[in-house]
Amino acid sequence: MAIATKKKLVQWDPTEIKEELLKKYPPKVARKRAKQILINEAQENETPEIQANVRTIPGIITMRGCTYAGCKGVIMGPTRDIVNLVHGPIGCSFYAWLTRRNQTSAGPDGENYMTYCFSTDMQEQDIIFGGEKKLARAIQEAYDLFHPKSIAVFATCPVGLIGDDIHTVTKNMKEKFGDCNVYAFSCEGYKGVSQSAGHHIANNQVFRHIVGENDEVKPGKFKINLLGEYNIGGDGFEIDRIFKKCGITNIATFSGNSTYDQFASAHTADLNAVMCHRSINYVADMLETKYGIPWIKVNFIGANATAKSLRKIAQYFADKKLIDTVEKVIAEEMPEVEKISREVRTRTEGKTAMMFVGGSRAHHYQELFNEMGMKTISAGYEFAHRDDYEGRQVIPDLKVDADSRNIEELEVEADATRYNPRKSAKEMAALEKAGLKFKDYAGLLPDMAKDTLIIDDLNQYEAEKLVELMRPDIFCAGIKEKYSVQKLGIPMKQLHSYDSGGPYAGFKGAVNFYHEIDRLVNSRVWGYMQAPWQKNPQLSASYNWE
Repeated sequence: MAIATKKKLVQWDPTEIKEELLKKYPPKVARKRAKQILINEAQENETPEIQANVRTIPGIITMRGCTYAGCKGVIMGPTRDIVNLVHGPIGCSFYAWLTRRNQTSAGPDGENYMTYCFSTDMQEQDIIFGGEKKLARAIQEAYDLFHPKSIAVFATCPVGLIGDDIHTVTKNMKEKFGDCNVYAFSCEGYKGVSQSAGHHIANNQVFRHIVGENDEVKPGKFKINLLGEYNIGGDGFEIDRIFKKCGITNIATFSGNSTYDQFASAHTADLNAVMCHRSINYVADMLETKYGIPWIKVNFIGANATAKSLRKIAQYFADKKLIDTVEKVIAEEMPEVEKISREVRTRTEGKTAMMFVGGSRAHHYQELFNEMGMKTISAGYEFAHRDDYEGRQVIPDLKVDADSRNIEELEVEADATRYNPRKSAKEMAALEKAGLKFKDYAGLLPDMAKDTLIIDDLNQYEAEKLVELMRPDIFCAGIKEKYSVQKLGIPMKQLHSYDSGGPYAGFKGAVNFYHEIDRLVNSRVWGYMQAPWQKNPQLSASYNWE
């Protein structure tokens, strides 16, 4: 039983924590939120059910992003040689301007448009009379200035409300140019429950307009696509370094440090390795259906997870030389990682963490904390679906609601000439029997300890209440909650854009993360943090005439 104080529950009980979080809500709101706050009590083969991918309750300050943010900011933003043109007011375009710290290398062609912000800057007159002509002029201007391979147009909320036909405009401009692929994304911010809808829309249009455009066979014996890796803080650079060392050719990254040609050539790979399941599983499924490329789930966050993922890739190709090379690379990389881990662990063992991050990061980063001897006591996603928590086995039972019907489902069939199963049915069965699982993701819940709290769509109030009651040693989330958590005296680490850190992927990334978390959780400065209202709870004032 927990010992209650005004400040916190010293020996916290998950049931009491949940009750405290719900106490302030009106009864109807509390009933709904209760379904999104789960105490992990999985037993044997049963997984508890959580409500996810539902709209945030009006009045609650969510930490989510919008559909436009998921499409433009997450999926297409890290692509360096596609001009991303935002059709809408300039305020929406701020998010289009490197706010996520996606790093890139311009390559030999020097094409890199990520440092630019392209917008039609819609004004009141455009909202009243329509913005299609202005959009066409903006596309023409971008083409004249840069002559890019591709121009992508993104709709913001006003565009959907006034009915601008962005798809006809882009189609006409593509036909006019001839050498520039122009297409549009109907990713109005209000269109879905969260940014997850934007991921789906982006996946569909990339697959429809770009994938399969280049049939050139790229060099390399072991060719893969890395899906759901966005090169935050240079993660993709570190993963590519490891691939190159192992002799694995990464045809396309979706979409960190990516290029138009990578997307166009993705169908020539022999295996898809999926990092962020939520943001990219749609493309993985469509590549398999149309071209015969199977996919496996991987995780390059954490040294042990990286080693495991490399072994899975080598197992798939079933080449002894590759298997031996992977083992050699792991043997070369791990001693430094283990040395730093042992040193840091003396200071981090037994400390606690909370993680509320998008995509799969709240799951993946537990690998790194485990390597430091730290326990994750609460976690959740901003925009997950139930399968991200409970595993893909629940997908057949998911009900399609009105929000999900907003998102187009592409009808994909096997390509008449290019469908080519990379492995025979017999080979696939043998690999599965040996333990390699395809199209499989077990989700977050199985890796969370019993009685830990899993919370979907955590909001500002609940975040502060959780910190007050459970006092974790570190809280990991995004920029919106960073400063409010720090004012409560708890170190806060951004895992959306890494603050100024990274990379944290791969072997060298693990070392970077160990040092960063060690510095944060063992700094004494947080104990001295006090907000002004904590020092002087009662503010007084006087009128100037007194």
